[in-house]
Amino acid sequence: MTEKYDVIIIGAGPGGLTAALYASRANLSVLMLDRGLYGGQMNNTDAIDNYPGFSEIKGPELGEKMYNSIMKFGTKFEYGDVQTVTIDGDQKIVKTDTGEYSAPALIIATGADHRHLGVPGEDEYSGKGVSYCAVCDAAFFKDEDIAVIGGGDSAIEEGIYLAQSAKSVTVIHRRDQLRAQPTLQKRAFANSKMHFIWNGLTESIDGDGKKVTGVTYKDKETGEEKHLQTRGVFIYVGVIPQTAPFKDLGITDEKGWIPTDEHMRTKVDGIFALGDVRAKDLRQIANAVGDGSIAGQEAYNYLQDLNDRQI
Repeated sequence: MTEKYDVIIIGAGPGGLTAALYASRANLSVLMLDRGLYGGQMNNTDAIDNYPGFSEIKGPELGEKMYNSIMKFGTKFEYGDVQTVTIDGDQKIVKTDTGEYSAPALIIATGADHRHLGVPGEDEYSGKGVSYCAVCDAAFFKDEDIAVIGGGDSAIEEGIYLAQSAKSVTVIHRRDQLRAQPTLQKRAFANSKMHFIWNGLTESIDGDGKKVTGVTYKDKETGEEKHLQTRGVFIYVGVIPQTAPFKDLGITDEKGWIPTDEHMRTKVDGIFALGDVRAKDLRQIANAVGDGSIAGQEAYNYLQDLNDRQI
């Protein structure tokens, strides 16, 4: 049996939670689906110091506060791994591993995952020296020696950003030259704080049980194993949008991201996207929340227009 709602939100990170708040406050029936605990990637963040209103707050605590603030307006939360999304007239039909749901308005807030190296110590020290976001965590490594793993645009951009406050930034790249665009390379090579290890294959991220102490890597040319002392390891080897269930809807670009207009509208009428899953540059809690407020309001506007057309 298909459960029917006004709005279905897929993803319960900060953007999805905010969209639920705005939609449910507008007296819409709202279902929020997520395959894990509400809060999204905030649950993996030990300390957040760049969200307005808090000098510092733990990620899970912020997620809990956001979740509690929306539930009083009637949003229903369900666990479920989305398998397919299809369209039947005005209805968007969402099938998960636990049930089937439909609504005329669908908001996609599934986010993106950072590609991991898959080496020992990476998961153990995530949030304890291992980071995937310089804008989020640079302040915790002021005047420290930092390693950046990667050689593309993101790695070099974030390395330059980190160099503003770090003592030094060492880029470990598995090739003998960067893949970043020439302008970024020029800026990086001109920065006296930035150093480069070529042909370096990361073997492990090392620590003392509480925090990162260094990186072990192998020289691809000689096979020699080496060690770099560092307090922070920033990993930039790719970001993967979580859009697999939506590929057949025709709303993703060639890389899997979802382009939207400023109203969070996709190419398909009644389908909105927000936060990290969008094709954009900055992926932060604050702008996910901004996206969510727009998407929640625009879902309401869409339903009003749809109702007017049916009268």
